Amino acid sequence: MRTSIVWARLLGVEKTVIEDVQFDEAAGAIVVSVRPRKKERNRCGICHRRCSQYDRGEGRRRWRALDLGVIRAYMEADSPRVCCPEHGVVVAAVPWARHKARFSRYFDDTVAWLATNCSKSAVQELMRISWRTAGRIIERVADEARERIDLLAGLRRIGIDEISYRKGHRYLTVVVDHDRRRLVWAAPGRDKATVHSFFDALGPECCTAIQEVSADGGTWISNVVTERCPQAKLCMDPFHVVQWATNALDEVRRTVWNEARHQGQTAQAKDLKGARFALWKNPENLTERQQAKLATVQVTNKPLYRAYLLKEQLRQVFQLKGERGMQLLKEWLAWASRSRLAPFVKLARTIREYLPAIHDALRLGLSNALVESTNTKIRLIARRAFGFHSPQALIAMAMLTLSGLCPHLPGR
Repeated sequence: MRTSIVWARLLGVEKTVIEDVQFDEAAGAIVVSVRPRKKERNRCGICHRRCSQYDRGEGRRRWRALDLGVIRAYMEADSPRVCCPEHGVVVAAVPWARHKARFSRYFDDTVAWLATNCSKSAVQELMRISWRTAGRIIERVADEARERIDLLAGLRRIGIDEISYRKGHRYLTVVVDHDRRRLVWAAPGRDKATVHSFFDALGPECCTAIQEVSADGGTWISNVVTERCPQAKLCMDPFHVVQWATNALDEVRRTVWNEARHQGQTAQAKDLKGARFALWKNPENLTERQQAKLATVQVTNKPLYRAYLLKEQLRQVFQLKGERGMQLLKEWLAWASRSRLAPFVKLARTIREYLPAIHDALRLGLSNALVESTNTKIRLIARRAFGFHSPQALIAMAMLTLSGLCPHLPGR
């Protein structure tokens, strides 16, 4: 086997001619002189269209390759510019690296794979790059993968939610595909304009194909979905409805606790304060001590126990689902409205406002559980990296990890 072929395989390059190999004493690295094969020369760096040469650019430049053993390796070549009819004057494409990259394709793919599987410090130490550089590489690899794979094609059932990724009310809006169970879109922001931008990217034809959408009670989502996908069934997330009931229960608990304190009933107030988690938890998860606490509340405070039963019956609604669930919800609304508990009377009015969406959720069995799971994984990604300097880097990282876009390790 010729030496040039060995070096080409070591560097992981194709359609490339190896001209020379030297050791740079000053840089302490191996420098391999390369050039594209004849058919790969003078192509636009963006669209790879064959173009006329504009000038010689800035002369020779280097691209970082994967380390060879313990020694850094670079590829060195001319970097002429071409005049593309569509993109104007751009640097000519090279087969061993992405456009505007200072690293080889194998190097980029390795960093992207490591970033999705290792910690920030491990990527920095192993690849000998900064985390900002890793972020730019991740964005570059994710952008190319999204151009190759259309994640928005064939969407039928989607879930929309937001996640706080940084302090200062900085949010990402995320969209998941319930059928393929993967993240398909994310963007900075938490408002109607952000949701509109998703449907703009989806296109009118694909919008008409959307059949079911799961979301929480945010009007910034529901109003846009109704406008852009009027045929879609909007399903209210059951978890958020039960959470409303839990908040109403806690409001009742605080009210009776304050009344007991103001009336000098110190022992009863202490019992009510300690009953917080017994009231919140599902009955099947209660410890013996919490069961005893709940039994005490049943005997000593009827209004609070009634609020607890209201919360549990609403949870039972979403466990039954279908027509039985809708019938039980109808009975629950009547009970809550005459319960003489202000938080639950208010909650009954709120649920009636969202009743069509809740009925669709009961009928179709769709929830935001997959979206919440995706949000948890995005938080883990951000935590593992100890923060990102831009939302685009976090989005790119999330797309690589949760959308099936992550490249394989080179040579595997």
